[in-house]
Amino acid sequence: MKTIVILLLLATAGAGGYFGWRQWKLSQNDPHSECLELHGNVEIRRVNLGFRVSGRMESIAFEEGDFVAKGEVIATLDRKPNEENLAVAQAQRDRAAAELERMENGSRPQEIEQARASLAEARASLRLQTAEMERAEKLLPTRTIAQSEHDAILARRDEAEAKVRRGEETLNLLEEGSRKEDIAAARAFLAEAKANLDRAKTLLGDTVLVCPNDGIILTRIEEPGAVVQAGQNVVTLSLKDAVWVYVYVPEPQLGRIVPGMKAEIYTDTKDSKPYLGQVGYISPEAEFTPKNVETSQLRTDLVYRVRIIADTPDNGLRQGMPVTVRLLFDVNEF
Repeated sequence: MKTIVILLLLATAGAGGYFGWRQWKLSQNDPHSECLELHGNVEIRRVNLGFRVSGRMESIAFEEGDFVAKGEVIATLDRKPNEENLAVAQAQRDRAAAELERMENGSRPQEIEQARASLAEARASLRLQTAEMERAEKLLPTRTIAQSEHDAILARRDEAEAKVRRGEETLNLLEEGSRKEDIAAARAFLAEAKANLDRAKTLLGDTVLVCPNDGIILTRIEEPGAVVQAGQNVVTLSLKDAVWVYVYVPEPQLGRIVPGMKAEIYTDTKDSKPYLGQVGYISPEAEFTPKNVETSQLRTDLVYRVRIIADTPDNGLRQGMPVTVRLLFDVNEF
């Protein structure tokens, strides 16, 4: 019985000694320890949100600290100016489409018949004026008519000839239809009108600020009634899923760290469970340890920055929070 008790005490003492040895190795950042403990601060990706168009803010739906889901409307601008621009663009598109259709369809039969009737009327008037001119030519030598009357008859005859030529050209244009160049120009004008309409629709849609990803409103910069410019910051959003910790690894430990290595992230909250994460990025360049990072080595040591990505972050990890990261190595290395 005594032998069993002694063996149990020895086993307990051995386990305690092993645990103490591990902790000592950990505190020394020994390159042969089973895990590496590092210190860093939580970094959360933030995005400044604003409108792509200028205008007067009409509403904002969230306060600072509110959670916003992807796709929710955060703020809106006054839509009236952009709605008016859209109406103008639609009217211009419709007019361009009607003009192109008129050119492609050509003249209506009624228009051609009307032009023929006008030409026939002009020709009849020319015949009448020609006959009157012939009589005036015979009477002028005998002084039966005055020179001024002769000149007036000549002018009316010339005017009638001009009307006939104009009527003939009008009828030819109606019968031949629009030129290919004119139709091509009308098509280009319609394409331009459609592009202006699409742009007006885009500008109208940009009066609504939609949340790009799940996150929390950090700052509410502008209020309803304020006139904002395109690209001006309206709110700052802290993204929910993009959470990581930057730690600094001494050069002797760098060769044992690889992307994808599992990590545990501990906060200072009592009895809190660690957050699971993994190594996502290892800097290729050495740098001096930042003064805001506490390590077991001197602050002036050269270290490499490593980014630890949290797998399932929640509100327990906040921007700038100091945390402890433990990287677990494979015991088969030893």
